[in-house]
Amino acid sequence: MPTEATPGGPRRSSLRNRILLAVVAAMALLSVAVIFQGLVVNEYVERIVWKTLLDGELDHLLERHREEPGYRWVDSDNIALYGGPGGAPVPPALTGYGPGLHDDILVGGRDTVLLVRDIDDRPVMLALDAEPLEARERELAAVIIAAALTTLLLATLAIGWIVARLMRPLDAIAGRIAAIQPDRTDRRVPVPPHASREVAVIADAFNQFIDRSDRFVDRERGFINQASHELRTPIAVIAGAATLAAREPGLPDAARGQLERIQRTAREVEQLVSLLLVLAKDPARLADASGPIGLDALLPEIVDQHRHLAEGKDLAIDVDALAPVTLVAPLPIVQAAVGNLLRNAIENSDRGRIRVRLEQPARVVIEDPGHGMSPEEISAIYARLAREGGGHDGGGIGLTLIARLCEHLDWRLDIASDHGQGTTTVLDFRPGDAPAPR
Repeated sequence: MPTEATPGGPRRSSLRNRILLAVVAAMALLSVAVIFQGLVVNEYVERIVWKTLLDGELDHLLERHREEPGYRWVDSDNIALYGGPGGAPVPPALTGYGPGLHDDILVGGRDTVLLVRDIDDRPVMLALDAEPLEARERELAAVIIAAALTTLLLATLAIGWIVARLMRPLDAIAGRIAAIQPDRTDRRVPVPPHASREVAVIADAFNQFIDRSDRFVDRERGFINQASHELRTPIAVIAGAATLAAREPGLPDAARGQLERIQRTAREVEQLVSLLLVLAKDPARLADASGPIGLDALLPEIVDQHRHLAEGKDLAIDVDALAPVTLVAPLPIVQAAVGNLLRNAIENSDRGRIRVRLEQPARVVIEDPGHGMSPEEISAIYARLAREGGGHDGGGIGLTLIARLCEHLDWRLDIASDHGQGTTTVLDFRPGDAPAPR
């Protein structure tokens, strides 16, 4: 039976096939019940016919014997008399049968019907050879079963055609819903012509849900967009003030270090705001904020900006020789994504070497000798994509937001790690022009 797979779930059979199977199963049970009832009735009527026939023959024999004491019975081709006037002795195979009608008895390998009656304290038997009739009965039963199976097959085809026509509007809606992409605007489901009232209710309910969802998403995007823009001014003021203060002559080293920390934090918050703005926009509308980026030139800059995080650790950061790679994307978002992954590698490593390399066509690979993560911890990072919010991963923007960013821009984030053996993180920017319309 054809089935369909649902994402993250088992393969399920279609409603059309379930209805067809249920109706055919009901018809099959009904056919079996009718055939069984017919066989029972046939057996009952058959016994009545045999008893009536043999009782009539025996009564006629006894009547003739009373009228003509010298009358002798003569066996016919299919009826034999045992133990009666003029009859043969009862054969050993028939001894032990009491008065009444007995059928389905084998005498000489042939089906026999036996009528037994006690007359003058001795059994008188009439044996009817029913083999020809039983053979025809078996032929008739075979014809009935074949007819029932043929009828069931034809009915299955007819019911399948009818169910397919009745299910066509629902199949159309299911196909339309399955083909809907979250990033497309034409997500409403039209009501198919000649659809039933239930199908129209399903379509209307889905369309109302889509409308409510769109309004909710628009409100959320508007709020994030407005809040992010409102944060830009105080962040710029803080960063500018910290820069000016750091230029003051005679500034103590401790104060200068704190001002540099303020500058770094301001840059991180600015990156977070930029990321939130990206998540609040449709990927198809990011083309204006995108431009060509030379990843081979950008990676060393990002590494230099984060080297201070390795101070106080027996940790080195190596950048492999980089081949030229050009990416079309928003520059702040690429800086935030790569910088956060590098920060995560530094914060989770105590000693050794962190290796950063660039692979074609546009893959950034970061290998660290750190503590590593268990398979459960890696799975938890991806599992948080399915939940609202997400949480923070201990520094920078956080792996959860980076994973959401990759999902939003059709990038790919892969994490491979053995607990205690370090972690390899791969950020794949393909297809490269992520903000372009899809």
